[in-house]
Amino acid sequence: MISIVSATHSEPVPYKSIAAVAWNRGRETGLPIPRYVSLKPQKARLRVGPGTIYPIKWIYLKSGLPLELIDEYGHWRQVRDSTGTTGWMHFALLSGRRTGLVGPWLKTNAMLRSNPRSSASVVAELQPGVLLSLRSCTGAWCQVSVERHSTRGYVRQNLIWGAYPDEVFQ
Repeated sequence: MISIVSATHSEPVPYKSIAAVAWNRGRETGLPIPRYVSLKPQKARLRVGPGTIYPIKWIYLKSGLPLELIDEYGHWRQVRDSTGTTGWMHFALLSGRRTGLVGPWLKTNAMLRSNPRSSASVVAELQPGVLLSLRSCTGAWCQVSVERHSTRGYVRQNLIWGAYPDEVFQ
């Protein structure tokens, strides 16, 4: 499960929202915006604005947590987590390694299957919020491994927060 701890902070310092210069490319890296990334360290601060002068909004305590990168400004990246919380992190805290969460919105477990078919045998039942390493996605299924376990298989892509609908990657 995700560990998120609220930071104690004073009143937020106002700043202007920074919109990306290109519709779908980051102004600093030229990489697609939005895109999914993951958290590198075990502990990382999410700030209200793009700099250390801005108050801390959240402290994340889970390495590998997927985040959606939605903007770039200098060495800072605006990200959104699976709860919809947005803020800024220094780029050094983020990794291009793809991870995902079993849909936090799900009311039932997601099936981890032996093959990318609904009729394939069930390897495991995954509770909402389980952290996954995404090995590849076809647009319908993602090949995943369960963090801290040797369990591998396939999960329907629409049941994962950390991969866009119809996104294909290896």
